[in-house]
Amino acid sequence: MEHDSTVYVGLDVHKESITLAYAIGMGEVELLGKTGTTKADIDHLCKRVQSKGRHVRVVYEAGPCGYGLYRQLVQKGFDCMVCAPSLIPKKPGERVKTDRRDAIKLVRALRAGDLSAVYVPGVEDEAFRDLARAWAAAKDDLKQARQRLKSFLLLHGVRYTGSANWGPAHRHWLSQYSFGNGWQQLAFEEHRRTIEDRLAQCDRLEAALREAVVNWRFYPAVLALQTMRGVQFTTAVGILAELGDLSRFEHPRQLMAWLGVTPSEHSSGDRRRQGSITKTGNSYARKLLVEAAWSYRYPARVSPQIQRRHERIPKPIIDRAWDAQVRLCRRFRKLAARGKSVNIAVVAVARELAGFIWDINRLAMSLAIPRTPQAA
Repeated sequence: MEHDSTVYVGLDVHKESITLAYAIGMGEVELLGKTGTTKADIDHLCKRVQSKGRHVRVVYEAGPCGYGLYRQLVQKGFDCMVCAPSLIPKKPGERVKTDRRDAIKLVRALRAGDLSAVYVPGVEDEAFRDLARAWAAAKDDLKQARQRLKSFLLLHGVRYTGSANWGPAHRHWLSQYSFGNGWQQLAFEEHRRTIEDRLAQCDRLEAALREAVVNWRFYPAVLALQTMRGVQFTTAVGILAELGDLSRFEHPRQLMAWLGVTPSEHSSGDRRRQGSITKTGNSYARKLLVEAAWSYRYPARVSPQIQRRHERIPKPIIDRAWDAQVRLCRRFRKLAARGKSVNIAVVAVARELAGFIWDINRLAMSLAIPRTPQAA
């Protein structure tokens, strides 16, 4: 490291400005000032940095500005890293935070090797993820709209005698109901219209997603994951859209840790103390994983729906999905027999389910699966 001529560059990125700091090898960290975020500004930034040395390493924190800057810098030939903000080392006594200090801190941490890189998806993968997230957001909006209408009816003592599951009978009853007061009726109609709009939006996005997923490079993995119990189209697409390329995890334990379903630990000396799960990583993917794990509370069986999803899938994948179901159902029964709460048992099952997802994805990407649309 004494003769290291690498130029380490730290960027504190904001919507309208970027603060730069750099160091050559083990030399002092210096500031380069601020620049804008337009393409011309980035080109000028690259020229200034290139004048400092041949080998340039750049880092900036992951944030709301996305990965456009990363792609521009890589295209210019720089070695660029997008680091995880939550894993940047921080001194306990630090109480002053400025853009200049952050840029300098990034340079020193990059040079020391103390930063953890986040996964940067490809352009196509990110576009598909945006579509999947729009679908998930529309479903959340639909859920909230339904809850608002139910709260409105409860507030005024209006109760449906049947099962309020938003089926045809329930929706027909809502369309026929009316309030005596015109203002209340208008509010009721607006709530109901919002639900209908959200339903139409969900249908449009789902149709677009089912059409797009056939041409996605991870479509074989989407089909393969649906051979598992509890993993339907929604879950398979959501998990793979958020995780991206699972081959970047060399071992399933890495995937479990990334999803935040491994126990936290505070051990010292001879004492080992484990706590609740870490809940790091992607919260939406973890939510889908835990929701899928709830289906393993019941005895192992292949339902007609799962049987339909087995069509045209290679036998090794189907056999692996059955092995997963037998093991995870047995795992839940054992934990329940030991007196563990249902929530703890389900999370433990979800942790092992992540390992089977990793393995089935590996099989799916190595075996030939026909790229034909599958029945829902």
